[in-house]
Amino acid sequence: MRCFLFLIVALIFSSCKTNEEKIEAKILKQPNILWIVTEDISPTLSFYGDNTAKTPNLDKLASESLIYDNAFTTVGVCAPSRSSIITGMYPTSIGTTHMRTSHDVFSWGRRDYSAKVDIKDVNGNEIRKYSAVVPNYVKCYTEYLRKAGYYCTNNNKTDYQFAAPVTSWDENSKSAHWRNTPKGKPFFSIFNIDVSHESYLWRNKDLPLTVSPKDVPIPPYLPDNEATRNTIARHYSNVELMDKRVEKIINQLKEDGLYDNTIIFFYSDHGGPLPRGKRAILDSGLKVPFIVKDAKGTKGRTSRLISFVDLAPTMLSLAGVKPLDYMEGKAFMGSYNTEKRDFVYGSSDRFDEFTDRIRSVRNKKFLYLRNSFPELPKYKDVGYRKNIPMMSSFLKLRDENKLNNIQKIWFETKTPEELYDVIKDPFQINNLAENSDYASVLLEMRTALNNFQKGKTDYGKIPEAELINQMWPNFEQPITKDVIVKNTENKISLSCTTKGASIAYKILDKPNLNLDLNSKWELYTKPLNNEKGKYIYTIAERIGYKSSKITFEKLN
Repeated sequence: MRCFLFLIVALIFSSCKTNEEKIEAKILKQPNILWIVTEDISPTLSFYGDNTAKTPNLDKLASESLIYDNAFTTVGVCAPSRSSIITGMYPTSIGTTHMRTSHDVFSWGRRDYSAKVDIKDVNGNEIRKYSAVVPNYVKCYTEYLRKAGYYCTNNNKTDYQFAAPVTSWDENSKSAHWRNTPKGKPFFSIFNIDVSHESYLWRNKDLPLTVSPKDVPIPPYLPDNEATRNTIARHYSNVELMDKRVEKIINQLKEDGLYDNTIIFFYSDHGGPLPRGKRAILDSGLKVPFIVKDAKGTKGRTSRLISFVDLAPTMLSLAGVKPLDYMEGKAFMGSYNTEKRDFVYGSSDRFDEFTDRIRSVRNKKFLYLRNSFPELPKYKDVGYRKNIPMMSSFLKLRDENKLNNIQKIWFETKTPEELYDVIKDPFQINNLAENSDYASVLLEMRTALNNFQKGKTDYGKIPEAELINQMWPNFEQPITKDVIVKNTENKISLSCTTKGASIAYKILDKPNLNLDLNSKWELYTKPLNNEKGKYIYTIAERIGYKSSKITFEKLN
């Protein structure tokens, strides 16, 4: 009898712990996830058949990974591309399609948008700096990861077209690292490598080249001369520097004993930095290297089409969280892996001081472009790009009429439609839109783009000055309302009347009047225990709005 009673007590005690243990077990089963993100490179790496740059660390990682042969960004430039990554939405669907809306490039971003810039839209209206106000139901997907128990760190580029909400990351700075993850939590960590960025084509001009100019491949749309070869050699040399930074991150992961049980993603934010690469809506601007080392040891290659809009739902899927219904991407890994894509879509609007509008759809064999302003040239005389060392030589040859017929194409006006066979024509030189042999293909791709656009608002079609006024009535940035604190005997509830706002908080033992947006804030997801006598600090943020005031009160 005594043994029987002991057994009953043990069972009761065990059942009391069941829920807590289940929660802990679920957290432990959630994989650690690491992103290594580089900038401005196309699939010009050895595991894509280009051995120009020596990248032993990426080669080793690729040998243990699944290599994606058909990975694409949504826009061929940083900020719009990164806006789709962080939201799981197409930039055209949330008003983040223009490059760039403000200077929210690193960490939490600047929140002062009082200054204007000398940019005009297609109608001649002045474009001022602004933070894009996305639909109220759209949030940074990392909030959902944090809610699911993940410790999320970003080191440290954001560039979302809006200041990063304090609710989006546990850490978001140059020192952000998975090593700060609390015990028992899984981590999601991003490291951004900048040395392959377009600007390093001139910023690294005094460094020795590690790739010989005579050994570099020259795409047919660029002139083959000393200036071109030196610039391309600089890019490949920068890629080799990037590989060394990959090595450092991988070694830290191995030192921590985390390499084998961490899912590692490596990709570039868009295509390469050379002329007619970055900013282009062709493969040279949208197609990227993309590999994933999972915990199962999956290796090899896949031709599956994936888009950057798929990354947010895929991260949630890997964490065991159902992707939000509003997200336009499709999970390609994890518990909620969906059907494979038939098409990926791209857009091109304002790049710095030049406004245009192009939409694209691509499958595994063909690329279709629709040009809203065919009277405009393909080339945009973007001032930033003219810092590239080879550009002055390239433009001089153009002005002297010394370019060949292929090299001239970039400087010609567009046609209403373009169609390319990306298998037979990997550089997209031969426009097949008016070739009757491809009439059925043209109709198929045209229909695919029409179906994609059906029932959607394309914010890129709204003149940008008008769009800003829609987001910021009377051109004044809206402000998030302050957090409302409801203090009961046992619980603290927080709310905000601004639709779509997220709430962050801190509970401190004593007042701290020096708290700011750079402090570490907890994400509010459910009522809190009332820790009487302590102080609660709160802030609310709605994407694109000014933050609410930081408020505090003593709990009683």
